[in-house]
Amino acid sequence: MHGATIPCMSPRRPPAPAPLDALIITAPGLEALARRELAALDIAVTVEEPGALQVQLSRRDVMRANLQLRTASRVVVRLAHFKALTFGDVEKHARRVAWDTVVAAGRRVRFRVTCRKSRLYHSGAVAQRLMEALLLRVPGVMPAGAPGDDDEEGHGEQLFIVRLFRDQLVLSADTSGELLHRRGYRQATAKAPLRETLAAAMLLGADWDGSTALADPMCGAGTIPIEAAMIARRMAPGLNRSFAFEQWPGHDAATWRAVRMEATLDVQPHAPVAILASDRDAGAVAATRGNAERAGVAGDLTIAQQALSALQPPLGPGLLVVNPPYGIRVGDKKPLRNLFAQLGNVARAGAPGWTLAMLSADRDLERQVGLPFTERWKSTNGGIPVRLVTAEVKADGH
Repeated sequence: MHGATIPCMSPRRPPAPAPLDALIITAPGLEALARRELAALDIAVTVEEPGALQVQLSRRDVMRANLQLRTASRVVVRLAHFKALTFGDVEKHARRVAWDTVVAAGRRVRFRVTCRKSRLYHSGAVAQRLMEALLLRVPGVMPAGAPGDDDEEGHGEQLFIVRLFRDQLVLSADTSGELLHRRGYRQATAKAPLRETLAAAMLLGADWDGSTALADPMCGAGTIPIEAAMIARRMAPGLNRSFAFEQWPGHDAATWRAVRMEATLDVQPHAPVAILASDRDAGAVAATRGNAERAGVAGDLTIAQQALSALQPPLGPGLLVVNPPYGIRVGDKKPLRNLFAQLGNVARAGAPGWTLAMLSADRDLERQVGLPFTERWKSTNGGIPVRLVTAEVKADGH
């Protein structure tokens, strides 16, 4: 028809996927720090429980949380929640799970099952029923190791976390793969390595944001000063590793590239403050150098082999941060009492105006420092209960 106007029809965009019910898993005691990190990412916490924060995440948020969170251990998304009084209940509901959204044919999978206060108490039998339902939906999937065996190393398999409590079964898929403390830089370790997430929690718990100097005179493998350099340079902790969600069917590789690029562009060229790492042990110093090189922050650290008494930090303010020996497995604490007393003396003599942050497992040793400590958080390190304590350092020790 001559002169008729044809209306312009814009193509309809598909609706955005519904947000995912997710859990941010942390070491018990670090929930408040993880909540603070999530707030910085504009992710709201709906429920907080010991060792976990419930959140709703978009697919992009799943990527950002894995890439950016410094104190979290895993990010998992919920696939199903149902009442399970019998194995028949497990089988019926498990067949309805959208397994094919999180695992592809040919992948290895692992189930970690815990059963408490429920009629079904055999975790291996629960895992077997779930595996059978998974195989109906995704043929060719292979089990990895024994059902219920937690694989901390990751090894490329898809982990499913199953919690059966008071006959309520919650099935979740891990999005992280290897635990998030595995940043990818730490190959060399000292005698008692500190997890990267706990090192970051010490810094964030002491309210250190990379704007003042930092010194760790008992640096071991260098985890604390390396995490400090990453914070100071706004370097996302997950930039040098991969994640389980990258192997999921339908993974949005374009969005993931954009998220990684945004984080990469945010990295500052160098730390704006002095970061000192020292240890009296030559092996520890060598480990620190190697780990710092792999992390890409070797140029941000001043690394030295020296005794605690040789510490000469710049003028304050700053953060003096230490993870000293705990004395748990040591029969005679006298040498450690002397070490902690020396730490207090060195702080008062060389770091007035600084804050001392210390991971403490023994209040008696803590008292030897002679500073008025405030507790910031409680957690565990290697199964040992520990507390982060901080104190303002004055020249006269008060």
